[in-house]
Amino acid sequence: MLHLASETDPGWADYALAHLDEILVDHAHCEKKAASTALNLMFRYPDRSELLVPLSELAREELEHFEQALERLRERGVTFYRMTPSDYAGDLYRAIRKEEPLRLLDTLLVCSLIEARSCERMKLLSQALPEGVLKDWYVGLLASEARHHVGYVTLAEHYFPREQVKARLVELSEVEASVLTSGAAPRMHA
Repeated sequence: MLHLASETDPGWADYALAHLDEILVDHAHCEKKAASTALNLMFRYPDRSELLVPLSELAREELEHFEQALERLRERGVTFYRMTPSDYAGDLYRAIRKEEPLRLLDTLLVCSLIEARSCERMKLLSQALPEGVLKDWYVGLLASEARHHVGYVTLAEHYFPREQVKARLVELSEVEASVLTSGAAPRMHA
């Protein structure tokens, strides 16, 4: 369902638990960036009316998740701070073709893959966390992340033939698997 070409090493969850405060700060940044991306797409494609309401709804939900992440940090006594982003999203965005309408297709599918990887990682984290508010929060986010992944694919299928979307999604999922690194910094996508 998530259209990922690779699975995260299960050891990532142990690493994430050992660096949980940093993972939570990065997660907050990811939610904020996801909201910004949805808004940017609305401004880039104002003539694609079928995108506007779903992306507006998605941006609001991502901002709600951002606020929830800030609350989880506050509960842990951690102050939100600026982080150097991982190379993951930037490397993935470089695979987007420049010419329209293929740029739209690729952008929607890259966004879908980022949501899919987030869902997969949040599931691993939720399974590793002890019972409590944080575990419950991550379990609660899983359906939203999966819905966001599917939503981006559905938007792509509105503008492009399903077979073209499926084929490009396979190609981009291979790119996503190749840019997923095991970098030294604790990140949701590294």
